[in-house]
Amino acid sequence: MKKRNLILLAAGLGLVALAAFITRSSWTGSGASAQGPQRPRAVSVELAKAERKPVPVDVDSIGTVTPMSSVALKSRVETTIVSVHFEDGAKVNEGDLLFTLDARQIDAQIEQAEGTLAKDQAQLEGAQRDLRRYNDLVAKGATTQVNVDNAKTQSEILIGTIKADQSALDNLKVQKSYTIIRAPFSGRISAANVKVGNFVRPADTSPLAVINQMAPVYVTFAIPQRVLVDLRDAMATGDSKVIATIPGHQRSETGKVAMVENSVDATTGMVTVRGVMGNENETLWPGTLVATKLIIRTENSVVVPTVAVQRSQSGNFVFVVKEGVAKVQPVKVERTFQGISVIAEGLSGDEDVVVDGQLLLSNGSRVEPRARKAGA
Repeated sequence: MKKRNLILLAAGLGLVALAAFITRSSWTGSGASAQGPQRPRAVSVELAKAERKPVPVDVDSIGTVTPMSSVALKSRVETTIVSVHFEDGAKVNEGDLLFTLDARQIDAQIEQAEGTLAKDQAQLEGAQRDLRRYNDLVAKGATTQVNVDNAKTQSEILIGTIKADQSALDNLKVQKSYTIIRAPFSGRISAANVKVGNFVRPADTSPLAVINQMAPVYVTFAIPQRVLVDLRDAMATGDSKVIATIPGHQRSETGKVAMVENSVDATTGMVTVRGVMGNENETLWPGTLVATKLIIRTENSVVVPTVAVQRSQSGNFVFVVKEGVAKVQPVKVERTFQGISVIAEGLSGDEDVVVDGQLLLSNGSRVEPRARKAGA
């Protein structure tokens, strides 16, 4: 029994020694931990600089392109179309011949009026000869004063008749000028609504064609009444400008404010503004809806990427990194512009702010900067 007990005791001691050897590393670790707290691991974040630079004060809106001049061509005489001298939708210049109308009837009336005028002029010459003759005879006592007065009256009647004849002739020439239709200004013409041989008259409701001026053009849009005072001040100094961009494209035109409507819409609180765009390349087409940006002025402000601004119950803040430690910095955001936020209070510029990794941060966290992603 004693021998058996000794064997069991030796086996138990062996097991205890083995367990102590296996757990030796744990004791060693616990001992190391007991020596002092471990340093917390740094959070990997992306940083950007808060910088001070000129930032425009602008207002975005939706505008409509309208031509500065638009004319509907109509016939001023009743006649037929002889020829059409343009292609549908073509660009035309001021004075270009567009339509020729049948003028044969007016030409015949002009010849008739010229004949009447010539006849009356001949009669006037005869009356004036009679008047001179009677004046000579009355001086010699060979005729009466009544004959002289009658000759003078006839001469004056014919002078009036000739004036009426000349007026009728001039009117017919004006009527003939209506048979030649030219472009009143440069622009683009619509499709011709009539072709050769069509009968036209002034009472027609449909125009022959429509010409729109393409350069320059108007862009009309509405802005809130709160920026009206600043806009008027900017117009006085010449600082304001308008940028119109076609949605879905990068093509745009830059112009200036031409006018501000003289009243504010009481139902919407908006005021209509009209900008003039050069549009030499015909980027803007009449009737197109465009994205407009009204730049009122430019201010020198502190800006940060908008992704750096965080929100809490107490307001906006950013994480400012200094000497590897992130600190919470409350800020006041004035406005945003093309992915950046304008900071009115809280930053002076040149600070390093966190733009990615804020979810793992708290006030006083240690950080490790990493390279920004491409395109960030």
